[in-house]
Amino acid sequence: MGMTMTQKILAVHAGLDKVEAGQLIEADLDLVLGNDITTPVALKELEKMDKEGVFDREKIALVMDHFTPNKDIKSAENCKCVREFACREKIKNYFDVGQMGIEHALLPEKGLVVAGDVVIGADSHTCTYGALGAFSTGVGSTDMAAGMATGKAWFKVPSAIKFVLKGKPAKYISGKDIILHIIGMIGVDGALYKSMEFVGDGISYLSMDDRFTIANMAIEAGGKNGIFPVDGKAIRYMQEHSVREFAIYEADEDAVYDEVYEIDLSAMKPTVSFPHLPENTKTIDQVGDIPIQQVVIGSCTNGRLEDLRIAAEIMKGHKVAPGVRVIVIPATQQVYLDAIKEGYVQAFIESGAIVSTPTCGPCLGGHMGILASGERCVSTTNRNFVGRMGDVTSEIYLASPAVAAASAVTGKISCPCELEEA
Repeated sequence: MGMTMTQKILAVHAGLDKVEAGQLIEADLDLVLGNDITTPVALKELEKMDKEGVFDREKIALVMDHFTPNKDIKSAENCKCVREFACREKIKNYFDVGQMGIEHALLPEKGLVVAGDVVIGADSHTCTYGALGAFSTGVGSTDMAAGMATGKAWFKVPSAIKFVLKGKPAKYISGKDIILHIIGMIGVDGALYKSMEFVGDGISYLSMDDRFTIANMAIEAGGKNGIFPVDGKAIRYMQEHSVREFAIYEADEDAVYDEVYEIDLSAMKPTVSFPHLPENTKTIDQVGDIPIQQVVIGSCTNGRLEDLRIAAEIMKGHKVAPGVRVIVIPATQQVYLDAIKEGYVQAFIESGAIVSTPTCGPCLGGHMGILASGERCVSTTNRNFVGRMGDVTSEIYLASPAVAAASAVTGKISCPCELEEA
């Protein structure tokens, strides 16, 4: 019986020739990640361990992104706590205001994750890095503390689901539409503690930004991780962003999967997730007439340059609909700078949107976009739980940057093709 991609990576990092689903292992870590919310908790746990220092100053990344720039005294104290720790321990990869970005966009951009790595992060969307052929998963702050101290973590080896992506997606179909379709198909617990492994000829049509988006939302289906095979696009991305050596692992032909799903990308339509779970999906032709008050384009899911490009192209020459607030958040400083150079920021501002410094901000109801009672928001973020972005009676509709941009112009949930027809 063969192994999946994920199982091969875990076996190597556990020093074993073979692992099986359900097996408990201790694996070496290539990177441990924390942010301004989870790291302070981890540091308190680290103090209890009575251990001197961290296992490797270059294999820990601390990113101040959720409530930064600091929104209040509490968030300021959290960042101060982490900042002092990073200075004291000489943590190489510490990212604060001016250097920060949203963690799951920043780390690949900085070349800190490559294929074959094992990465844990005290943030549930750490599964993003599977787009590069790495095993990455979210953990609690206590596990983060243990990882920082020892460079190791315990895992139960996950079983896997194979998603065979076929065909070429139509215009305006992005990674966000694909993963929302999958979550709608299998449910928010359809891949509970399983590895979601994406294969098929359709992958060749997906950009790296598409893949990051899909892997990012594996957790929204309950997945332990999401992972893509390493092809030419992934190799070029790593060569452009990193100086680290990478290792490519391929699933065995006789690898065992709990389920196999085939998905025809050419037949897919823009997809929207209705409140209050990501699995509550509808295609754009099923949406109906739903007026909105806010649009958010950004987050660790859809705040990369390609996301801003498609949104800017759709909004350019149009005005934001009366009564609608549009907030655009580049995921990193580099994305922000590139968006300025490419003219996307100008297009957003001229249309009536605002552009923010990189931050998680409104995604988790943190700041810069909180919803009032009864308000509706189309968002390119990853979760639409009750009260996620503000008042418990507010509603979040998850969508791609293309749908979000079109909706900003029309004032209701809309397909970008509607603007072309107009």
